[in-house]
Amino acid sequence: MESVIADSGFIVALANRLDQRHAEVRPVYLQYSQILLPQLVLVEVAYLIGRDVGIPTVVKFLKGIPASRFELIEATAQDINRAADILDQYVDSKIDYVDACVMAISERLNITTVLTIDRRDFSLFRPLHCQGFILLP
Repeated sequence: MESVIADSGFIVALANRLDQRHAEVRPVYLQYSQILLPQLVLVEVAYLIGRDVGIPTVVKFLKGIPASRFELIEATAQDINRAADILDQYVDSKIDYVDACVMAISERLNITTVLTIDRRDFSLFRPLHCQGFILLP
């Protein structure tokens, strides 16, 4: 099975059962045995879940990662440099740093499927390794 990578919004919707997109993202999560989770995405996820649902939910989510389908990965110096290039190239679109890093990591690892609810930013971006990302859900 091909590698897939997750963006913040997807994980927030998955972790928060009250999120309006939870029922939509859960089956997508379950169809993959392994989902790459950049650590910098995890930082944004912890902040958003803590803000919206509370720290106990953050703790439960973090403690559940080892038993989950997520595999933590780090951004490399190359990824950070490429993310800066993406931000510069798409400055008018207001793509954020975390999304740009997910895009850069996807290029480096030849990943074409991104689990995200942020269709706008990931649809605007033209990756170097494919015509465009497959966005799920």
